[in-house]
Amino acid sequence: MIIAIDGEASTGKSTQAKKIAKRLNINYRDSGAYYRAITLFLIQNQINPKEVIGSDIFSKINISQNFENNIFSIFLNDEDVTSKIRGHKVSLNVSEYAKKPEIRKFVYNLLRKSSELNSIIVDGRDIGTVVFPDADFKFFLFAIPEIRAQRRHREINDESIKIESIEKEILIRDDIDSNRDIAPLKKAKDAFGIDVSYLSIEEVFEKILQKIII
Repeated sequence: MIIAIDGEASTGKSTQAKKIAKRLNINYRDSGAYYRAITLFLIQNQINPKEVIGSDIFSKINISQNFENNIFSIFLNDEDVTSKIRGHKVSLNVSEYAKKPEIRKFVYNLLRKSSELNSIIVDGRDIGTVVFPDADFKFFLFAIPEIRAQRRHREINDESIKIESIEKEILIRDDIDSNRDIAPLKKAKDAFGIDVSYLSIEEVFEKILQKIII
C-alpha cells in the first residue's frame, strides 16, 4: 500500500504522515527532508543552484531516513542532520535546489526504492502526481498563508525572525513550487483535499484515517 500526502508548505503534512505511519504500522518517508538534506550538502560545499549537479556530486551524497518510536531522523553521510535541515538558510534555498530535474530524479529513485518491499506513506509536493501517480490513497493539504507562517514560526522557534517575513517567504516558495517546469505543486485530480486552516491536528488526522480504513 502506498499513501501520498501532498500540499503547501507548513500545512502539517509530515505531522499527519507520521501519525498515520504509527497508526497503521507502515514505513514513513519525508520527501521534503531529502531535498533539505541535499540542499544542506550543496550549501556546505558552496555549490550554486544554477550549476548542473553531476553524478560525481551525487556519489558523495548518502541519505537515510528512520522513523522509530515516533521519532523521525535523517542522516546525511552518517551525520544526524534532523535539526540542521530545518534551519532558516536551508528553508530559504531549498526550493531553488529542489526544482532542478537532476535533484528531483535522485530523490524519486530514493522514494521508489523505499516502496518496493513495504507499505509506505510519503509526504511532499508531487508524490501523488509524479512520484506515485498510482498511489492507493492521495491527500492534499492547504491553508491560508498567515496561519502557515504562524506554524512555521513556532517550528523555527527564533523570535528574531518575524512572522511577516516568513509569510512572504512562504508565498515566494508557493510561487516557485507551483510554477516550476518540473513536477509543479498541484492537487492530483483523485486526491482528497483538506483545508487545515482552522482544524486541529487530531481533526485532520481523523479525516485522513476515515478515508483509508473505510
